[in-house]
Amino acid sequence: LCVPAVPVLFKQALENTAAEEGKSVSLRCELTKADATVVWKKGEATLQASAKYEMKQKGTVAELVIHNAEPEDA
Repeated sequence: LCVPAVPVLFKQALENTAAEEGKSVSLRCELTKADATVVWKKGEATLQASAKYEMKQKGTVAELVIHNAEPEDA
């Protein structure tokens, strides 16, 4: 029996979030499948974990923390 893979969908999509310049801001989304691979992008550029960008994932919740937020992070 071959069962097709169920696509991963957003249960809760990203929301616009305001942040103070120089502070940290957290962006979260919730998926329909736990531990699905999440890729964070800004435009066409894929973000990589660094001192600036922290990626977290627990179960169905994926989070991106942007440290020292700047206007260019919009």
